[in-house]
Amino acid sequence: MNTEQHQIIVSGVQVQIVRMAIKNLHLGVYPPHGRVRVAAPLAVSDEAVRLAVIGKLGWIKRQRGNFAAQERQSAREYISGESHYVWGSRYRLQVIAHDGPAQVILRNKTSMDLLIRPGSDTTQRERVLRAWYRKQLKQEATPLIAKWEAMIDVKVAEWGVKQMKTKWGACNSDARRVWLNLELAKKPRRCLEYIIVHELVHLLERHHNSRFTTYMDSFMPQWRFFRAELNNSPLGHAMWDY
Repeated sequence: MNTEQHQIIVSGVQVQIVRMAIKNLHLGVYPPHGRVRVAAPLAVSDEAVRLAVIGKLGWIKRQRGNFAAQERQSAREYISGESHYVWGSRYRLQVIAHDGPAQVILRNKTSMDLLIRPGSDTTQRERVLRAWYRKQLKQEATPLIAKWEAMIDVKVAEWGVKQMKTKWGACNSDARRVWLNLELAKKPRRCLEYIIVHELVHLLERHHNSRFTTYMDSFMPQWRFFRAELNNSPLGHAMWDY
């Protein structure tokens, strides 16, 4: 797809404009510092983009505030008393010295026990917890991918889980490969399902255009609600569609 890029300043906010052959204007705010990018149809003027951005300045400011808050919260020590999330629920971490294999156990819907060898450092504790999150995400995603492959009538050649800073998911439509962000294990399960549908629909339409939206409306009519739920999270980019 041919694109044309340049930048404008709107009320002190630097805005990157990317013009392409699409029908709708898309405004996105991206981490880590709240970069603002507008994907605009070829015929939309800079003034129209300026007015659209002005109308969303409050929203842009909130998203940037979320990213700043995420940066403040990102330094985890993996010590008892910290809060960690699993499928949208908050758990209080309890680190327990344990001579056997490392384990993560959820108790009473409020506590997360991390059983690990005495003297473990932050890196070791983080590694154990991330491996546990990866296992949880793969267990949840496996049947969901099979379900939606059948419903959408597509087939993934390969899928995996990895840490991503700017995306909840990714799809290489040529290789038919899908990636899911490890952080999805901390979000409600419905958000994981939305991302799976989103990435599988890219096997039918690689671009975020009207055809893509039509597919999403058909397969998951409530997808905008789930997207908004993820966009209100500090991680990942926030997208607002016109």
